[in-house]
Amino acid sequence: MIKQIMNKFFYHIPFILIYYIIKINCNINSKSINQSIIYEPNWNSLDKRPLPNWYDEAKIGIFIHWGVFSVPSYRTEWFWWMWQGDKTIMPEIPEYMRKYYEPDFAYANFAKQFHAEFFEPDKWADLFQKSGARYVVLTAKHHEGFCNWPSISSWQWNSMDIGPNRDLVGDLATSIRKRTKLRFGVYHSLFEWFNPLYLYDKENNFTTQVS
Repeated sequence: MIKQIMNKFFYHIPFILIYYIIKINCNINSKSINQSIIYEPNWNSLDKRPLPNWYDEAKIGIFIHWGVFSVPSYRTEWFWWMWQGDKTIMPEIPEYMRKYYEPDFAYANFAKQFHAEFFEPDKWADLFQKSGARYVVLTAKHHEGFCNWPSISSWQWNSMDIGPNRDLVGDLATSIRKRTKLRFGVYHSLFEWFNPLYLYDKENNFTTQVS
């Protein structure tokens, strides 16, 4: 009789341990979720943000720089700035424009040639999956300000209104989420080289407050 009781006791020990392990983990997770951490606008504070485990373990990811700068596709995605901003960094870019384009050619004219005719999001998603990458990031908006989605705040300077006439961000996100287990993210630049709001803020040492 005693032997039977002891056997039942030892039989149930693993299940009891599993129960308490799950319970403890649930309590820890709920506490971590409920604790709201406020970060300050300085590097000491921001650098304390923990990286998600999946990112540390991913090892390989794909970062896609794609925009109007892909049309000249010369030297750098900072093409516009090197052409009409600081011309001393890459003097070959202003020279390139003088050699191959009319004097009145504007950077915005490149957008009309940004067709993205070879963009097949399903095939891209399959290729990314086969590459072994664990995540994909697309430039939703780079420093040129061109939006790769139908932004209502960037009229005639987004991929729906001009150029490809499609939602590049949305189409790629849909394909990746539908066909793969990769994580999808976007890069969104806050500053824009020649945006009047940015230039005004720059003059004020980036202290302008917008209400």
